Amino acid sequence: MSDFQSFGLNEAILRAISELGFETPTPIQEKMIPHLLNTPGDVVGLAQTGTGKTAAFGLPILNFINPKSRLPQALILSPTRELALQITRDLESFSKYLPGVSLIAVYGGAPIDRQIRAIKSGVQIVVATPGRMLDLINRKVVDFSKVEYLVLDEADEMLNMGFREELDAILENVPSERNTLLFSATMQPDVARIASNYMKKPTEITVGKKNSGSSTIQHIVHLIHEKDRYEVVKRIADSNPDIYGIVFCRTRIETQDISDKLRKDGYNAEALHGDLSQSQRDYVMGKFRDGHIRILVATDVAARGLDVNNLSHVINYNLPDDVEVYTHRSGRTGRAGRTGICISIINLKEKFKIRSIERTVQTSLQVKPVPTGAEILGRQLHSLIDKIHTVEIKEENIAPYLSDIQEKLLHIDRETLIKKMISMEFSQYFERYSKMKDLNVIESGDRPDRKRFDREAPRDQDGGRFNRDSGRGDREFSGSRDHGDRGNATGAEPGFSRVFINLGKMDGLTPKDLIGIINEVSRKRNIEIGRIDLGKTFTFFELDEKFARKVVEDFQGTEYNGRPLQVEFAKKDTGPASRFKPEFRERGGSRNHDRGGYKGKPRRDR
Repeated sequence: MSDFQSFGLNEAILRAISELGFETPTPIQEKMIPHLLNTPGDVVGLAQTGTGKTAAFGLPILNFINPKSRLPQALILSPTRELALQITRDLESFSKYLPGVSLIAVYGGAPIDRQIRAIKSGVQIVVATPGRMLDLINRKVVDFSKVEYLVLDEADEMLNMGFREELDAILENVPSERNTLLFSATMQPDVARIASNYMKKPTEITVGKKNSGSSTIQHIVHLIHEKDRYEVVKRIADSNPDIYGIVFCRTRIETQDISDKLRKDGYNAEALHGDLSQSQRDYVMGKFRDGHIRILVATDVAARGLDVNNLSHVINYNLPDDVEVYTHRSGRTGRAGRTGICISIINLKEKFKIRSIERTVQTSLQVKPVPTGAEILGRQLHSLIDKIHTVEIKEENIAPYLSDIQEKLLHIDRETLIKKMISMEFSQYFERYSKMKDLNVIESGDRPDRKRFDREAPRDQDGGRFNRDSGRGDREFSGSRDHGDRGNATGAEPGFSRVFINLGKMDGLTPKDLIGIINEVSRKRNIEIGRIDLGKTFTFFELDEKFARKVVEDFQGTEYNGRPLQVEFAKKDTGPASRFKPEFRERGGSRNHDRGGYKGKPRRDR
């Protein structure tokens, strides 16, 4: 007797899931299925992707479906076509022995007339993307009067994709007397708003810690120089001979470029991004699901809702701007009880983001070295040996040739034969990696996984982030870089240089924050920092002129909450610093009330 039998599910459902190999329920299934079977009402389920949520809500819904009614009794909304199709396939498998139960997946990119005809012919369960579902509602072709279950799967993803208005409209068109089941990996404010507005005293069922990452995922960081980013991807692939994963990139252009480079270099890779037609996307995803493509290079939008259970790796070619997106990226691996690895490739200027990610996923990110050539050769060699051990010998195929082979190899002793075989198989790897340089960054100072300046930026009254570029028009005292500016010519005190940075009060910046940022970027604690003049969208500050040039250079290529920082010397005609009210002063020594500020050694904001 399987654990699922104790839940009280229909025998036809138990037969179907038994054939699928269901024996022990996952944690979300163990909590959710008996609750839904025995306790009517709304439920919020918080669990990472890949934890078995489809069966958790699908099996109880199928248990209650009335096959004699030809009107929809359940509406399941998902963020993407791929996930809608996967849910439909799973429910069809679960209902294999339930006669009269019909399902349909409705989504954009497919003929709407065909979907309309299918709905009118009679279905009990509709699985839909929000955009296409609202289109069908507006056409008045679907009757939701008998809907008893409304499921919002990956609600946080739907809101991240901009479906807030569609969800509001759909929720207003289904009966108020219903059971609403909301599933999400994180409890974002917009998700909480839906729960508050459209659910009645929902029961919250959480698997793991709220808003945390999956415990089955190992999070790794490789610190590299920017120019080595692509090379590190190849090192990761070569050090994991059986890799089956996704490389996440920021843009469509970058996604296609990395995919093209990987294929040119002999890797089994394809791109998935918004410039592909739906038929191209389906073709790529079909090959990827079948394992014919081992590395999928994708944008976040294209990869949302992917449901592939046995991915070994997720590689962040670039870190996402939104830390919540990291949770969804990493959640592509470590699914269905399997373990997975999420590797982030970051340069020295980005390492401050590590702590912010750790707070979100509530686990440590391990800073590990990039595999060296010798390490990769060793892993490839062990992989070959493992394949030799497990290869299936088909006697009927080799029997006609075996005597000739033995005769030709008779004069070669065992040790020499092994060496020749390895040399033949590994000649390309020896050539590629034996003289390859070490790509690891050698750092000094504090632990790199604890350096950061990642204050949450303030939001405007509508909940959106302030436009950080809006400060360009305020830069009345700034100009182009002029590394020759020094001293009083820019309003700085003797021995100091005056520097501009495109952060200000609107970014939530304080003098303490700025000092912390300077310390983090320069990796020095002995730089004297003089007057700090905070503006609304920009700031001027003074630095010991002996270090100013290096600090300005160190800032090049850095980001603050995903926005590129612009740091440059103030021009000679910026005017005296007295145009601003002095906000803070940091120098060597003790308190000096005549100076109007605090004096002490610069320090990091912890």
